[in-house]
Amino acid sequence: MRKSWLTASTAALALTAALGASPGMAQDKPAQGGTIVVTYKDDMATLDPAIGYDWQNWSMINGLFSRLVDYRFGTTEIIPSLAKSWTISPDGLTYVFTLDPKATFTNGRKLVAADVKYSIERAVNPKTQGPGGGFFHSVVGQDKMADGSATTISGIEAPDDATVKFTLSQPDATFLNVLALNFASVVPKEAADAAGADFGKHPVGSGAFKLDEWVPGQRLVFSRNAAYFRDRPQIDGFRVEIGQEPLVAILRLQKGEVDIAGDGIPPAKYLEIKNSPEGKDQIVDRAQFETSYITINTTVKPFDDVRVRQALNMAINKDRIVRIINGRATPASQLLPPLMPGYDDAYKGYAYDVAGAKKLLADAGHADGFATTLFAMNTDPNPRIAQAIQQDLAAVGIKAEIKALAQPEVIAAGGNKEQSPLIWSGGMGWIADFPDPSDFYGPILGCGGAVTGGWNWSWFCDKGFEDRATKADAMSKPEDKQARYNTWKAIFTDIQAKQAPWVPVFNERRVVAKSTRMGGPDEIYIDPTRVIDYEAIYVKP
Repeated sequence: MRKSWLTASTAALALTAALGASPGMAQDKPAQGGTIVVTYKDDMATLDPAIGYDWQNWSMINGLFSRLVDYRFGTTEIIPSLAKSWTISPDGLTYVFTLDPKATFTNGRKLVAADVKYSIERAVNPKTQGPGGGFFHSVVGQDKMADGSATTISGIEAPDDATVKFTLSQPDATFLNVLALNFASVVPKEAADAAGADFGKHPVGSGAFKLDEWVPGQRLVFSRNAAYFRDRPQIDGFRVEIGQEPLVAILRLQKGEVDIAGDGIPPAKYLEIKNSPEGKDQIVDRAQFETSYITINTTVKPFDDVRVRQALNMAINKDRIVRIINGRATPASQLLPPLMPGYDDAYKGYAYDVAGAKKLLADAGHADGFATTLFAMNTDPNPRIAQAIQQDLAAVGIKAEIKALAQPEVIAAGGNKEQSPLIWSGGMGWIADFPDPSDFYGPILGCGGAVTGGWNWSWFCDKGFEDRATKADAMSKPEDKQARYNTWKAIFTDIQAKQAPWVPVFNERRVVAKSTRMGGPDEIYIDPTRVIDYEAIYVKP
């Protein structure tokens, strides 16, 4: 047994540098204290770590719960968390973790190894209807629990209260990264069973914060967990105010009434704030592993015809859409973002070609076009982007009705196979859970994500690509790293060129507005794995 094995995290420091971060981000450490105000237009869908999977609730869930391993703040470097140490067998098939004895749940009970096993099994259990079970595909027995033929995962063992053992069916280059995901968060069985479907409204974890109050549609109030087994957080708590239009939130932030405007800066205010005297202290602007796209439900007519999907790719004027957001993005040619290993520099995607799109539609038997529905989030600028998409589709004969809904409703529509033929993902574009190309496949293009409540909103599921993806993830030795990335490159290029389940639209820079009293480096306000790192941000003295 040895202490290290190649995972996506071992190559991550170079990627962190590409994002503009550095592991040695020295900052003056302030005195602990202060409560901050965060705003969002839409309420949270859930705070259940087995179910919540959007950029809005991801940070909050991360702060409420703990996992075996974590990331050093602002970076993609794996560090210990609930596990104070671990060993990995030379063949990469056995992981043994030793738990930190200081960890307790906020209900007062000591956290033990059986809780880790239960929590991951709960995430995989199809009855939970969560989107993250497929991440654990390499664990022996996961497939049987996922299909309902087993009630436990044989490859997870808890031989004593302090030890968790995982047995994998094949080496997995991303396994430690998977264990740092919110889906691997540890929950107490008694609390989850007692709350049932309402556990997401009444979460009990072992994280840096606890939820004190949730008034639906109005506010969520979080306070520091005094019994937290690690050193952070700095702030005493944070209050999330719901129902704030982004423009109103920005105006309040400029007055000092809001500390973080969660929905970002509306395009209409961006240049004003950027050019203001306070702009450099209020705007956080960073590149990210992100692609915003239109999902095409490949299982419903006429989108089950690849020619129709390719026509949609040719119909969209991406340059015009980028201008709607003040140029804070670059047009996307493919599914992977440019910073991600495996990005194909040689693949240029589908050119904007109205005549070519019309010809493909005619070849598919739709010379007169057809009617469909486009779902989109109702927070600015997404309704305006949806209208631009609607106009582009109309130019090739496709009449798209727009349904602009609150974020949780769009997510629910995407996870319903019969409900959503097209979805503009803006505001919910895919941001990598960890810096590895596999994360742009499994949850959003793989068969494991094509389930009720999942995030594979194109419902694309292809056995041939599944087999190729499985083989790619088994390439975990250091000498295989580049070959693995090249394998993923070919997978993504083939999916888009031959199947076109998405229209990749742009790769967006994330922009966050914070008050001038907030301290800490930019990397913790646009954290590559947490979105906002509530554990690390602080109020200046």
